[in-house]
This record gives sequence, structure tokens and C-alpha cells, in this order.
Amino acid sequence: MRHTLTILVENESGVLSRVAGLFSGRGFNIESLTVAETLEPDTSRMTIVTHGNDQIIEQIIKQLHKLINTIKVTDLTGEDFIEREMVMIKVSASEPNARAEVLRLVEVFRAKVIDVSPRSFTLELTGNESKVTAFIEMLKPMGIKDFVRTGKVVLQRGNKAAKSKE
Repeated sequence: MRHTLTILVENESGVLSRVAGLFSGRGFNIESLTVAETLEPDTSRMTIVTHGNDQIIEQIIKQLHKLINTIKVTDLTGEDFIEREMVMIKVSASEPNARAEVLRLVEVFRAKVIDVSPRSFTLELTGNESKVTAFIEMLKPMGIKDFVRTGKVVLQRGNKAAKSKE
């Protein structure tokens, strides 16, 4: 089963390495990882997506709590949360028909053109995982030259506060 974990940590050098090492040292795979400073500069929030049954995830959470720099760990699986990813894609667009088709897809997916050259467009799209994946699939036949995709960022819906699982 796929799990989305948020981890509040002290913003110090080596913390990301220790968290990633915890996963790799126990043979757990990280499917997606995002990290950024919170409103408080001494704290960062990690969002990790991984696979495992409930027992494996419980073991991961217990191990994360043992790390000195961990403040709070929350498993959002089964909770109501908002997720977003971002992708930037450089796509071939040297022919007028190809340029028009790319622009139609940009409009349909509510993406943005962030750079234009005579032979390509660079596009930006933000959305949930399925929207980002669909956009990439629609652009593949046109010739994707390059792309970069973020991991998930998540927040619980409404006023609900994240619950710590220990």
C-alpha cells in the first residue's frame, strides 16, 4: 500500500541524509521526497511517499521518531488531504501545427508557457499526480526534449491538524 508521510524536522545539515539513510538501510524505497523550510527557519517539513504494509510503515515511523532531529511524524494515508506536484517540460514545437497543438494542450490542462524558442516550448503544470501524468502522456508524441518533476507536497484539508503517530 502507498503511504504519504510528513515529517517535521530540525533544519540542520545532515538531517535529510539521516532520514534517507534510515529508509535505504532497512531496504525501504522512497518513491517521492520533497523538503522545504517552514515558516520557522529552524524547522523543515519533509513529504515522503513510500510503499509498504501497515507493519512496515509503523516500523519506519518508530525509527523516524528515534532520530534526534525529528519533531513530528504523520502518516496521512486514509486522511483527507490536498496533494500537488509540479512539472516543467521542454517540448518540440518547430512546426506551426505542432505549436498549435501544444498550445491547445496548455489551455486544456491549464498549464503555463514559461519559455519560448523557435523550436520548442517550455511548459509548467501544477496538479495532482494523475493530472501531471496525463499531461506528460499527451505531450510524449510531440517529442519531449527534457522534463523535471517534483515530488508531492501535501496538506490536510480544512482546520484539521496533522496527528502524530508513534
